[in-house]
Amino acid sequence: MLIKINTILISLVIFVSCNSQPGRPDALIALPTNQAAAVIGNTQYDTMNKTIHVLVALCDNKYQGIVPVPATIGNGQDPDHNLYWGCAFGVRSYFNSSKSWALLTHYYIDSIKLERLIFKNEKENYYLVADAYNGKYIQQCTIDFLKSCAGQLKDTLQVNGTTVGIYGNAKLLSYIGHDGLMDFRLATLFQNADNKKRDAIILACISKQYFSAQLKATGANPLLWSTGLMSPEAYTLHDALESYIKKEPAENIRSSAARAYSKYQHCSPKAAAKLLVAGW
Repeated sequence: MLIKINTILISLVIFVSCNSQPGRPDALIALPTNQAAAVIGNTQYDTMNKTIHVLVALCDNKYQGIVPVPATIGNGQDPDHNLYWGCAFGVRSYFNSSKSWALLTHYYIDSIKLERLIFKNEKENYYLVADAYNGKYIQQCTIDFLKSCAGQLKDTLQVNGTTVGIYGNAKLLSYIGHDGLMDFRLATLFQNADNKKRDAIILACISKQYFSAQLKATGANPLLWSTGLMSPEAYTLHDALESYIKKEPAENIRSSAARAYSKYQHCSPKAAAKLLVAGW
């Protein structure tokens, strides 16, 4: 009963968030057409290039445990119009319009990962790789995120002649979307495989409660997650990363995220600060 109530509230939060903002969806976004080279392999990787890998489970009326949002933005197989990707405050649209990030390339991967974006920070040596997972495969997205945090899943790719580490080869992993752990249970804990400690940001409803056991097993550091219902739109991640890239303390990162959430969700700074927390 608790999960059903929560999922209803989650959908209301998402619906209000989307419909309270003008100009949605922003599907007609101009993207470069050059494509990155193929993945190199699942190997240990270390480099001067720092990577942030963001895994986005597209909002999906049909395959996720939410009360349906408007059909146009709730189709988990249509990234162009999806609430968490192609809408104005989706990851693709918001980061593409940011002055802090330059979009280098985008390409289709497969029927599970419908689009990959690769950004380069305009000031620091950071890459941001964002993957749009078909909403039907939210469980696979969650597993890939946790395996990456644990160092069980690693990979690299080539971007304009530069090797970039992704998944467990990234410095920071982020999950964005509906909290699927409210709907399904994973059969195993993903234990840390390489004694490396990665940072993690989980923007999903009540993520601290539902992800705690799994994240603890991975050995990752919870840089930012939530204590209650939230709308996991891209401005929260964006502003958290602004502080992260500057190597600011964890509290500054959390505060930056909370200020962004307060601004765009029109809630009090105190409420936003209570919602978005860092650490255990």
